[in-house]
Amino acid sequence: MGPVFAVVVLLCLCSLGCTSPTQPSVLEVKKARGDVPDQPEHEPEPTSQMSDFENTYNYILSRLADIDQAIHKLNVGHYTLDVKVSQMGDRLSRVDAKVIELEDTIQEVDKHSKDNRKEMGRLEGCQKGRRVGYKCYLVYRNFEDYAGASRKCMDRGGRLAMPRDRKEQEAVADYVKAFYQPGNWPVWLGINDLRSEGLYLFDDATRVSYFQWRKHFLSSQPDGGRRENCVAMSSDDGDWWDHYCDRTMSYLCEFDDRVAL
Repeated sequence: MGPVFAVVVLLCLCSLGCTSPTQPSVLEVKKARGDVPDQPEHEPEPTSQMSDFENTYNYILSRLADIDQAIHKLNVGHYTLDVKVSQMGDRLSRVDAKVIELEDTIQEVDKHSKDNRKEMGRLEGCQKGRRVGYKCYLVYRNFEDYAGASRKCMDRGGRLAMPRDRKEQEAVADYVKAFYQPGNWPVWLGINDLRSEGLYLFDDATRVSYFQWRKHFLSSQPDGGRRENCVAMSSDDGDWWDHYCDRTMSYLCEFDDRVAL
């Protein structure tokens, strides 16, 4: 059989569905010729239980180190905060001490201010008012109820007028009449029976022993009973009248001038 015949037979076989043998790749051809050395295949390194334990142990140690570092930072922060709180406490203590000192100073200044107002009130009463013995009397036109008038006199270093005998009563009546002449205005005196009906006391709680009630067949005083418990003096004749304590009217203060004598 000649070469030409062999080729013809091969073509016929291919046309009949025969498959040609697989062609070798270039790498395989080079390997067959010895041009490329054989490369050993890499196999995965086998793992052991000891290696896994060491990895876990090292990981736990690393996490513990991180936690220890975080705790250290917290301790440092806590110490710093504690120092700042202590410093703030010291500052607050110093501030409290200064506040207490300032409050004491304010109270002292307020006391001096009140004392000065009382001294100025006493001087005003004796310079502008009427002197009777060691007492000075001054009428104030401001309208106050009984309690307000009593408080105003005390703030000025005096008290509501308390004529204790005929001499003082006549001197006070003469002064008030001259002050309001020709009008007739009532002025509060420091006399009331607020504690017990019919028991008249001065504003200093001593008992009244001399009275100058108005005596008239139409309007004898006192006539207010339990309703009218505070006493005022009329300016035209100096007689006493009982009134409602919440009525507002002028008032008469007295000042003790024995300090100046």
